[in-house]
Amino acid sequence: MKKLMYTLLIGVIAAALTACGSNDDAKQSKSDDQKTVQTEKQKEAQEKQEKQAKEMQKKLDKQKVDEKKTVAVVNGKKVSGEEYNAALSSSQAQYQQMGQDPTSKEAAKQVKQQTIDNLVGQTLLLQEAENKGYKATDEEVNKKLKETKKQFKTDKQFKAALKDAGLTQSQLKSELADSIKYQQYVDKDIQTPEVTDKEIQDYYDQFAKQSQSQASGGKEQSQMPKLEDVKPQIKQQLEQQKKQEALEKKVEELKKNAKVEVKL
Repeated sequence: MKKLMYTLLIGVIAAALTACGSNDDAKQSKSDDQKTVQTEKQKEAQEKQEKQAKEMQKKLDKQKVDEKKTVAVVNGKKVSGEEYNAALSSSQAQYQQMGQDPTSKEAAKQVKQQTIDNLVGQTLLLQEAENKGYKATDEEVNKKLKETKKQFKTDKQFKAALKDAGLTQSQLKSELADSIKYQQYVDKDIQTPEVTDKEIQDYYDQFAKQSQSQASGGKEQSQMPKLEDVKPQIKQQLEQQKKQEALEKKVEELKKNAKVEVKL
């Protein structure tokens, strides 16, 4: 898929710090002094976090490639470094969400492989969707565009996000059209088995067993919710897993008859 599908739009909220004025009342002055000390500590903590974030971003940026570089060719279609860098950001974020450092030596190799594999797989699936005749109407694209704009409070913020992603609105609409075709194909052509009650029960039992094991290891055990209370969530999780497995299987099938050349 293309750049927008992997771009992470991060909002930063700056805390406004106001200085406390002098007061003739001694008690009030003491209270103000305490607030000032607390505010300074918060400011120092914030500055430290910002410094660490900037240092990490520099490391993450070093993993990027030249935007004009061709990183792969899939059935004659070139995959650009620009697309790779956008997909890379998504892979890096996944590792960070799991509490791992994507810039460590071993993780960096895995991130690179995961990113190129994802790009190749998604390109193959989109090509298959187009070969099967899936199309996105103007009405569908405009509806998707409207939903995308709703994620931003103002039109100015939306345009700023487009600029940060290196996209025009026309390019965005093209990418939304691709995402619609892709989703149509996945929904209609990628069949997955139904999730059974036994699978839900097994999943629940396994979680309960792990919870008990942690408790025996000295960790505090949280109270297990009733199965009926979490059954919908478990079912959704298992459905997503099965859909992902089916997509991976389809990609492997498509690779057998595809011409894929990785240049990274």
